[in-house]
Amino acid sequence: MIKKFSIFAFFIISLNAFAVEKETTFNKELFNKAQSEGKMVIVSSWIKYCTSCASQMKVLNKAKDDFGNIEYFAFDVRNEEIAKLFNVEYQTTLLIFKDNKEIYRSIGETTKDLIYKAIQSSI
Repeated sequence: MIKKFSIFAFFIISLNAFAVEKETTFNKELFNKAQSEGKMVIVSSWIKYCTSCASQMKVLNKAKDDFGNIEYFAFDVRNEEIAKLFNVEYQTTLLIFKDNKEIYRSIGETTKDLIYKAIQSSI
């Protein structure tokens, strides 16, 4: 019984660890400013207990450092105003903008190689 409880407790703590990492960083003014400065802008959506969202966000945070001149924003897909702005219905949606237009969109992509390839092809 203790073993089952320990496994359950570890699972719950793990889920909460993913949830803590996530926060809405999207800000329309900063998004517009980054685009006007010629930066590539990446936006991703998440939901609280989504482990694939956490994986994607981890890759995107690293990409921000690795590529430079990238502005990265994330938002909770349940935020209807932001979701409607980008026409996003699902968590783990990845959007890339350049020159004030969307140039890439994927849903559920968490693989570092494929995300980096999408960013490199958008530069």
